[in-house]
Amino acid sequence: MNITKSEALNRLPKQFFAELVRKATELKQTHDDVINLGQGNPDQPTPEHIVEKLKEASSNPLYHKYPPFSGYDFLKEAVAEYYWREFQVKIDPKTEVAVLSGTKTGLVEISQCLLNSGDTAMVPDPGYPDYWSGIALADAKMYTMPLVEEHGFHPQYQDIPDETLEQAKLMFLNYPNNPTGATADVELFTKTIALAKKHEIAVVHDFAYGAIGFDAQSPISFLETPGAKDVGIEMMTLSKTYNMAGWRIGFAVGNSQMIEAINLIQDHYYCSIFGGLQEAAAYALTADQSSVKELVATYESRRNVLIEEAAKIGWKVDAPAGSFFAWFPVPEGFTSEAFADQLLYEARVVVAPGNGFGEYGEGFVRLGLLCSEEELKEAIQRIGRLKLF
Repeated sequence: MNITKSEALNRLPKQFFAELVRKATELKQTHDDVINLGQGNPDQPTPEHIVEKLKEASSNPLYHKYPPFSGYDFLKEAVAEYYWREFQVKIDPKTEVAVLSGTKTGLVEISQCLLNSGDTAMVPDPGYPDYWSGIALADAKMYTMPLVEEHGFHPQYQDIPDETLEQAKLMFLNYPNNPTGATADVELFTKTIALAKKHEIAVVHDFAYGAIGFDAQSPISFLETPGAKDVGIEMMTLSKTYNMAGWRIGFAVGNSQMIEAINLIQDHYYCSIFGGLQEAAAYALTADQSSVKELVATYESRRNVLIEEAAKIGWKVDAPAGSFFAWFPVPEGFTSEAFADQLLYEARVVVAPGNGFGEYGEGFVRLGLLCSEEELKEAIQRIGRLKLF
């Protein structure tokens, strides 16, 4: 018997970075000195006080039963407390918070919540590829908004055709941005809200790197801008802020109708998340935040080392303002993928080719700040010995 995959699965985009992982893994089998700057996986452990809270909470027999389908109230209240403390944004924990099994899940689900077959969703290009996955599963169309350096890697709404704006039902934004490291300003979010209200477009702001800003500038929340909750939501993960990537927990906040839709679809997909994990997440959000400040300082120091070392070999780029990525141009005569392959096989340094993030990612590679300063220096020195700049 031949099992045929559904049309929805056949619409899914190719997982570009699976091939990158395959190449790197294959090389590691014969070389033990590969430096991986292509990953997006935090390299530091979860702060000990959060780990201890999970250990303690895991013995609570209440959590050995099914949790509430939409998550425990105490976690939603912790999210509301976090948003007020960090951004002075009031959140109703009962109607404006959805608990997510990581924001990757939420970013795929939201398209299935809001899009019908043939609808249009607008995505940043370059951008996080999982936006594309949800849109494909919903059988919707995708319009890419170019992010180019001359405009600070911000979308230019005046360039979007009126026909597209009339058809669009959903827009994804992401600042601090993966892969470019750019941050948003109030002007961008104000324009976004005005556009969304005029054309009735729901906005999803992917705030995965919301705690990681450099040069004494904290990233701003989309919800800080007046009118944001009228048109959209923000999704945030504990993966980056608290080094909890493997814990798989995050949340969406904002527009109550969009939150209700997420909770509805999750009622059918899941029975929420282990209660002990939810208690540890609530504790992470509300306990002492010294570990977050230390983490951001670590990334900023690594960023400075990376940019300074790259400049020494003639590889110049503006320092990213946020996230834990840097977005470097490739030398003349190379495509992104060809350049990444040369660094992999001749310098044994893994970088992510920019074309994996969209058409406008061509001509760049993404480097992560997710290894030690010594490894960053060694990686750049190896690249320098290739004399490509």
